[in-house]
Amino acid sequence: MTRNSPNIVLILADDMGFSDIGCYGGEIETPHLDRLARQGTRFTQFYNTARCTPSRASLVTGLHPHQVGIGILNFDDSPDGYPGNLSEHCVTVAEALSSKGYATYMSGKWHLASDMETPNEAWPTRRGFDRFYGTLEGAGSFYQPRTLVRDERNVEDEGLDPLFFYTDAISDNAVRFVEDHEADSSDCPFFLYLAYTAPHWPLHAHDEDIAKYRGRFDAGWDTLRQERLDRLIAEGILDPSWTLSSRDARVAAWDDVPDKEWQARRMEVYAAQVDRMDQGVGKVVATLDRLGQLDNTLIVFLSDNGGCAEEMPPEEVKEFVTSFVPMNEHTREGDPVVPGNVPGLMPGSEATYQSYGREWANLSNTPFREYKHWVHEGGIATPLIVHWPAGLEESGATNHHPYQLVDVLPTLLDAAGATYPEERSGHAVPPAEGVSMMPALRGEDVADRALYFEHEGNCAVRKGRWKIVRKHGTPWELYDLLDDRTELHDLADQHPDLVAALVSDYEAWAGRCGVIPREQVLELYRRRGHGLPPE
Repeated sequence: MTRNSPNIVLILADDMGFSDIGCYGGEIETPHLDRLARQGTRFTQFYNTARCTPSRASLVTGLHPHQVGIGILNFDDSPDGYPGNLSEHCVTVAEALSSKGYATYMSGKWHLASDMETPNEAWPTRRGFDRFYGTLEGAGSFYQPRTLVRDERNVEDEGLDPLFFYTDAISDNAVRFVEDHEADSSDCPFFLYLAYTAPHWPLHAHDEDIAKYRGRFDAGWDTLRQERLDRLIAEGILDPSWTLSSRDARVAAWDDVPDKEWQARRMEVYAAQVDRMDQGVGKVVATLDRLGQLDNTLIVFLSDNGGCAEEMPPEEVKEFVTSFVPMNEHTREGDPVVPGNVPGLMPGSEATYQSYGREWANLSNTPFREYKHWVHEGGIATPLIVHWPAGLEESGATNHHPYQLVDVLPTLLDAAGATYPEERSGHAVPPAEGVSMMPALRGEDVADRALYFEHEGNCAVRKGRWKIVRKHGTPWELYDLLDDRTELHDLADQHPDLVAALVSDYEAWAGRCGVIPREQVLELYRRRGHGLPPE
């Protein structure tokens, strides 16, 4: 394979909502992503899987997360639950592309191995990546990230540098991979998986980035949600007939909020995290441009789930956080880290550990309702930007066809002229569940097909204009997304036969793909005393 095949850069944000970046209606300054969107294509109805680890599993394998052992997070709940470790009986995008002559690199968050200390067959370097820099665990301090690894060597000591900041390190190492690849004078193209932890909690950001947003969110979430809706309609991303969902009933009206300065600061820091990620994307794009590689590089950008409403009450934060990831209790200077959303304690520095909460997640997911964890639109709708000047003629286009994560791998292989392998290490592997998005990107007519979702017992099927969805333990709802994408008018009682047919489709899919009933998982957790994620 020669340089005639495109380089591929796959960029993933962490816990970023549907309408946060500028080209999707947000107030946050993202000029580099906006440029890619204006010169490429924005998808308006692309879906992830509502949670970080399952989304990453689906993204890199082209399969549903339950099929590859990761239905919830990267914790070993076998034999009754999911193993939480990327199955060896599947093929990753890096393996598929490396078999076709691609050099493969990864910088950022992996989160697909249950053992994050000892190299094993679920680590990136054992799943097709030639070089890796990043973290194995899912979240943590941006100043002192744990499980920081270069290839298979722990390099957590890099975080002792007073200038270290993880988002910058992810970007800088990605740039280094691209530069080293060019310096090798290789004729082969490369695949780069750039997986940021921004803007996942904790709220950590550079002072200069936070300062850019001072006062930007003082109008409050009620006004800002309406302004985002107006911009989304003006951008052609939303149909003007779709009604803005109501403010979450658990969120106070902005006028009634007592700690406005602290609340605004939370969103300012979140915005600064997204801004710094965009700056890193800009570094990578500038490097490709300088090396003459930008035009024939396929760049794909998306987020792993909707905005995150997880709160951190001070009295519960240690139990919540350390159930899933350890937390540094002291800064590099030895000062105590104060955990939790403490009104009046301004987030951003290494000495704080906060989240932006349900209030601002409701803004991030404008115009939808619900959040990360749930499969209503607010939990699974993500921006998707595709940029490839040499391969796609349209510039500044919007594409309204529904797709989901399993469609990314087939799309990348299609662009590379590669085929999905039928086996790995001599053993047959499941065929990819998705389809290439290249026909839609080239303006061709494509047929509707059913899209399936399940996370923590929250389930959905999208088929054409119709979507059935339910939270765990509640009845199925039915929405006509052509008329009501914000899911405000449940039509289940009016179309019982349609609901029954889609439920039958869901059950067949769940059985085929190995979805474990939520009741079984909860019983396992009760027996083991496992901390439960927020419901």
